[in-house]
Amino acid sequence: MKTAERFLKYVSFDTQSDEESQSIPSTAKQKVLGEYLVGEMKEMGLSDVRMDEYGYVYAYLPASEGVDAKPIGFIAHMDTAPAESGTNVKPRIIHYEGGDIQLNPNVVTKAANFKGLEKLIGDDLIITDGTTLLGGDDKAGIAEIIEAMDYLIHHPEIRHGKICVGFTPDEEIGRGPLKFDIAGFGAEYAYTVDGGPVGGVEYENFNAASAKLTVHGVSSHTGDAKGKMINAIRIAAEFVSRLPQDEIPERTTAREGFFHVGEMKGDVINAEMGMIIRDHDMQKFEEKKKLAQKITDDLNEEYGAGTAEIEIKDTYFNMKEKVLPHMYIVDQAKAAYQKKGIEAKSLPVRGGTDGATLSFMGLPCPNLSTGGMNAHGIHELVSIQQMDTMVDVIVTICEMAAQRV
Repeated sequence: MKTAERFLKYVSFDTQSDEESQSIPSTAKQKVLGEYLVGEMKEMGLSDVRMDEYGYVYAYLPASEGVDAKPIGFIAHMDTAPAESGTNVKPRIIHYEGGDIQLNPNVVTKAANFKGLEKLIGDDLIITDGTTLLGGDDKAGIAEIIEAMDYLIHHPEIRHGKICVGFTPDEEIGRGPLKFDIAGFGAEYAYTVDGGPVGGVEYENFNAASAKLTVHGVSSHTGDAKGKMINAIRIAAEFVSRLPQDEIPERTTAREGFFHVGEMKGDVINAEMGMIIRDHDMQKFEEKKKLAQKITDDLNEEYGAGTAEIEIKDTYFNMKEKVLPHMYIVDQAKAAYQKKGIEAKSLPVRGGTDGATLSFMGLPCPNLSTGGMNAHGIHELVSIQQMDTMVDVIVTICEMAAQRV
């Protein structure tokens, strides 16, 4: 089965995760895809294929006879982002010749707004119908890993060490590694396959935290409100106004951090606001968290104790600290790209991957590209040619790793 065929099958499964759910996985439907993948990999001939009670899928390709190399892992996630519907995805394939892409009569992917499309001229693209996301993040990664394993099985002349495969739930809500069985997985190091256009090998990502602000107000008749009313939703808005106005996603790039207010709801009596805090630099990250706390404290001083409460939770940290002692992993991936004639790039990730947390759990785990673009929205797309290239890159990494004891 070709990579694109696998991918088209996987996106037919609705695997959207749910950040409001406390179960693991957060949605039972992720296990439906997990069960399918287990059956597929067993039929292929992978060993010890299983899905555990939490929806994590594991499989192994034994080492070629006589190869005694460090076990290597490849990891992707099964869930899609809550930001856009993943139900009844209707992908279609186009041969891209440049310009805008008409997804449906009312929705257009404009080349002027989505930089990088010009590099895909001549490729066959899998796109959406403009009503859902596609699921390339990260079902493209799953398809590429499984296709690479299938290729190695059918080409025993390519010598490799033990290869460990892992597919996780709930990456999009920051819980992907929560129940990952590091010891049982057995790899010395791994790669998440969860990036963008081919050539990426990332080992820097944001330090990340989430924050929830709750404001308690006091209601009063508007005609007699002076000195009595405390308008909770207005105070929540005031909190936002006191944040640095240039430190938002729309005005930052590269390693620049930000505050992002993603939701706000409420009325005069109660208001809630959800926010994420990001920075590559740990000191700046800590300063951002302290600023959010200080603004809350200042509001309480102005409007009365207990008016505002903020809960700040760390989500993940910059994997660079844990990958730097093992830079041969990054160099190996870059060499695999270069062997395929692809320029390798290590750009800072303006987000996070399962690999960030896994690195801090003892499994150094940089991130590789998938050939996808515009994740988490209706303009998401994947290049078939780039997916096939990533299969070749994964196979090449496995071959190179076999030469390293």
